[in-house]
Amino acid sequence: MTKDEKNKKPRRTFGSVRKLPSGKFQASYIGRNGIRQPAPAPFRTERDADRWLLKVEADLSSGAWQDEELGKVPFREYADAYLTENEEVGERWEETCRRNMRLHMVDLLDLPLRSITPPVVRKWYSKARRGTGGKTSIAQSYRFLRAVMNAAVRDEAIVKNPCQIPGAGADKASERPIATPDQVGQLIDAITPRYRAAVAVAAWCTLRRGEVCALRTADIDTENKEVWVRKNWVELLESSRKFEKDPKTQAGKREVSVPPHVWPLLTAHAEEFAGPEFFFIGRDGQRMRGNAIYQAFVRARKKVGLTLTFHDLRHTGQSLAAASGASTVDLMKRAGHSTAVAAQRYIHAVDGRDREVAKALSEIAEKGSAARLPRTIKID
Repeated sequence: MTKDEKNKKPRRTFGSVRKLPSGKFQASYIGRNGIRQPAPAPFRTERDADRWLLKVEADLSSGAWQDEELGKVPFREYADAYLTENEEVGERWEETCRRNMRLHMVDLLDLPLRSITPPVVRKWYSKARRGTGGKTSIAQSYRFLRAVMNAAVRDEAIVKNPCQIPGAGADKASERPIATPDQVGQLIDAITPRYRAAVAVAAWCTLRRGEVCALRTADIDTENKEVWVRKNWVELLESSRKFEKDPKTQAGKREVSVPPHVWPLLTAHAEEFAGPEFFFIGRDGQRMRGNAIYQAFVRARKKVGLTLTFHDLRHTGQSLAAASGASTVDLMKRAGHSTAVAAQRYIHAVDGRDREVAKALSEIAEKGSAARLPRTIKID
């Protein structure tokens, strides 16, 4: 090869290079987003500019290309768009994420997406863990950060998600307290009569508080002695907005067999307290508010000397159902924990089994001295 051939500049097939008035060279190319992307800085020689374009072309071919302009967007702005535009984000989770951004993610908000590297994430997470925030909130914040950065990867703002801390997003809350059958009975005795059936279906039928508030009177199937869960009532924490919505998955819509020892409580409630539309109503005749149930429950647990939350009743119900011999599939159906695919695959297989689980729960109640329920309850 002659000297002239060696120094001959190869024909450029990607991007463009122009000489600036300063004598340096500016390289640019059209990205996959259809926008011209300039190099971060001008180059001393045209050959250096060509080398940069060759690297960019290789990155495009290998899938490692980045949208330079999008990578400069602050995390605050990108995260806000993620919460606003993502249809899979529910209002309660959006509210939680925005609160966590304000309380626990301040150090990340003004950083460009491409500046949030694994060391930056580790430093933020370590500082957050040492702060005053609860472990659950920090785990939520990390999961949100990871979800947003996954979206940034898909949008090609960054190449790889910087959230690489094993187990950081897991909610390692302390073990929830579980009530004994006798304690459930004591709570039912201690609470204001209007709320007794709510405690019973939460503990023995594993309904969430929002599901309890959403129950219609028509959802109480007297023929089959089942409770039909079809909706969930949501009350946001930082605004006055309240709304009803479908469960997250099809599995959340379910029929739950009521244990025989609990059915008289529901019958008594239907006769004395239920409304024409909603099964649980307040003294004003309107749908019962979740906070009203919670406040009544707090007063009752104080009388009994317990510290568990209303949601712990759901855990109690699942634990007692497991003790009755319920399989994992039975438990998933009873609590609505299955994915939609799993629900469709197994729901018919456990329909009959669920009724047997309900009967066994009554046997546990009898043996566990949970009969401090109203005296009208009899166990056959």
